[in-house]
Amino acid sequence: MARPKLQTLQQTAVSLLGSALRNSHIDLNELTLEIQTDRIVEICTILRDHNETRFDQLIDLCGMDYSSYGAEGGESWTGSRYAVVYHLMSLDHNVRIRLRAPVDDASMSLDSVRDVWAGADWFEREAFDLYGIIFNGHPDLRRLLTDYGFIGHPFRKDFPLSGDVEMHYDEAQKRVVYKPVTVEPRVLVPRTIRKDVFRSSADEKTEESAS
Repeated sequence: MARPKLQTLQQTAVSLLGSALRNSHIDLNELTLEIQTDRIVEICTILRDHNETRFDQLIDLCGMDYSSYGAEGGESWTGSRYAVVYHLMSLDHNVRIRLRAPVDDASMSLDSVRDVWAGADWFEREAFDLYGIIFNGHPDLRRLLTDYGFIGHPFRKDFPLSGDVEMHYDEAQKRVVYKPVTVEPRVLVPRTIRKDVFRSSADEKTEESAS
């Protein structure tokens, strides 16, 4: 059962955000707001500044790829493949909230909230690096965790698990260089050993000594 504080917060969010709020739900004592992406800055500013919310702290911001959601028999995903999720904290009211903003698959972009919370700076750079999501208005949107010459976005579900190039820092060239992989590819699939056909080396030695 949801805590009364969360239910009150949900009602407040519905009242404050109006048509900018697409959906809201409480699961496992956590409130999630599905919001209208093209109004993200407006929404975040309201949630930060209004006396009944005061979400003055951005705890986390991350990208999401739902392309394989429900692949193991669960409920399938019907919305946009990508989304940006924001976790907010109100120190005044001692409550947390989650925002989910769907990202258009064609443009792969939405507005930056760096001017709302300065801490969004590197979070947005990380989401750009790992998912390829573009944050319009970000003053320095560069890769953060991968090399500047890295190709692709490694947290996308269709990013290959094994590649055909490797990289290292070249002291002579003073930069990162790429070259073909020099190790043999391995299939990392565990083998199941059946007990009825497995014979240990100790058993074999016992049979040899008996004969």
